[in-house]
Amino acid sequence: MTEPTVGSLRVDGATLHYEVRGHGPLLLLIPGGTGGAASFDPIAGELAAEYTVATYDPRGMSRSTLDDPGAGQCVAEHADDAFRLLRLLSPGGPARVFGCSSGAIAAVHLLTARPAAVERVVAHEPPMVEVLPDAPAHRALVARVTETFRAEGLGPAMAAFSAGLKKAGATDEPVAAVELPPQAAARAERTMADLPYFVGRIVPAFMSYVPDVHRLEALSDRLVLACGRDSRGELPYRPAALLAERLGTELRHFPGGHTGLSTHPAEFGEHLREALRA
Repeated sequence: MTEPTVGSLRVDGATLHYEVRGHGPLLLLIPGGTGGAASFDPIAGELAAEYTVATYDPRGMSRSTLDDPGAGQCVAEHADDAFRLLRLLSPGGPARVFGCSSGAIAAVHLLTARPAAVERVVAHEPPMVEVLPDAPAHRALVARVTETFRAEGLGPAMAAFSAGLKKAGATDEPVAAVELPPQAAARAERTMADLPYFVGRIVPAFMSYVPDVHRLEALSDRLVLACGRDSRGELPYRPAALLAERLGTELRHFPGGHTGLSTHPAEFGEHLREALRA
């Protein structure tokens, strides 16, 4: 895999760690959850044959440090971080952007707030639950997770959060323990270290986000909404499906479920290339 050029960018309240590979038009990849730049390692090398691929750790995650470690988070600020990276790496014109999960929410806001900077956004399962008709139930889920985290800690809060994302009647399947190669083990360690920040500050801020749907209607030719083939019925699938119907656009289906990037990287990367060209 192509070794990236590593850099740092000062933004308001934080220093962002970013990595760049390849040549061609800029493609910015925005990770979701506790994933940082490393979460795109399985596909970044292949994409770099066609694009200048930029990945980064969102503020407060992994190697992107906050000036104030206790600072609250908001979608607009995370989207502005992405814009600052675009301005640094693609000053001459608009770029393509891909986001997963909470990163997809940041990408959608970036499109509505800075449309001149964005040629196309591919948003994979942005959990914008406020667009759903049963939004109050999901607000209650976020409140329950937040209170559980405060009162009982990370493990019970993550259990409550995971249960709320599943389709009705779904049960957890046992996962066999495996020994990870060193690079993957290091990524997993960073992911675990970032979980308290994700649960305590990213989940409540991002899942309360209300997109500007009227603005998205005007920009729908630049937005590709995508979901996992195996995600039907799960909470992160539903907002993208509803928005695609409202905007009159195709809902694309990528391999796997919400974490298809990790479970089906080669096929996921090919679907992303197709979505970026469409």
